[in-house]
Amino acid sequence: MGDCENVHVSIEDRVAILTIDHPPVNALDTVTISDLSAAFDKVMNDDSVKVIVITGAGQSFVAGADINEMHAVSGVREAREMAEAGQAVFWKIERALKPVIAAINGRFCLGGGNELALACHMRVAEKRVKLGQPEIKLGLIPGWGATQRLARLVGVGKATELILTGEHIRAEEACRLGLVNKVVPVGAALQEAVRMAKRMAALSGLALAKALDAIYAGANMSLDEGLAYEVARFSEMAATDDMREGLRAFLEKRKPEFRDR
Repeated sequence: MGDCENVHVSIEDRVAILTIDHPPVNALDTVTISDLSAAFDKVMNDDSVKVIVITGAGQSFVAGADINEMHAVSGVREAREMAEAGQAVFWKIERALKPVIAAINGRFCLGGGNELALACHMRVAEKRVKLGQPEIKLGLIPGWGATQRLARLVGVGKATELILTGEHIRAEEACRLGLVNKVVPVGAALQEAVRMAKRMAALSGLALAKALDAIYAGANMSLDEGLAYEVARFSEMAATDDMREGLRAFLEKRKPEFRDR
């Protein structure tokens, strides 16, 4: 599959790896955001892909947005366009019906990089990584979703503290708060994320999609509405070959062979 300029794509065993490669720190400028969007669309439309991993090349995941590009913004209209472009890509990632795992490598996952990680469904971080939203120290606020997603993950109180102080936290603390799912040794984030991805890729793609839909759509509903939405998605699985295969395999004490139909 052809690469974009700043995002490389590889596919193996039904897992797509999107590697952001914009030296020296993989900052998210306009070109990189556009490349990420295009690469993500490619793997979402590829039926051979069931799970997606996003990581960074070299010694960084994504250090943040491109500061030089932000400095060149001259007014409200340009700032809005920049914020909306990033939010559109991250929204697409969050609402994807294929699991997306952030493999957070290197030393820093800050600002726009942390917002990218927040948009993914799961996050694996190396032990030395520091995460945070330092925009306030630049006279800014987050513009790519952190004021909303961070609060939903770690609670309003802690999210407010992190955003208003701009302080970094280590991976272990991020895991304790629920911001990160798993902490791994230095150099092991991609390996662990791919391991998780391959385990999910062996499952029913239909069930993965229905579960993601129920979780993320339901998060914006009342409890009653969310429960009803879950019932509808659960009921839809009853009409699939995958459900019948999963139940049959359990009863026959064998590994299921899902065909995503």
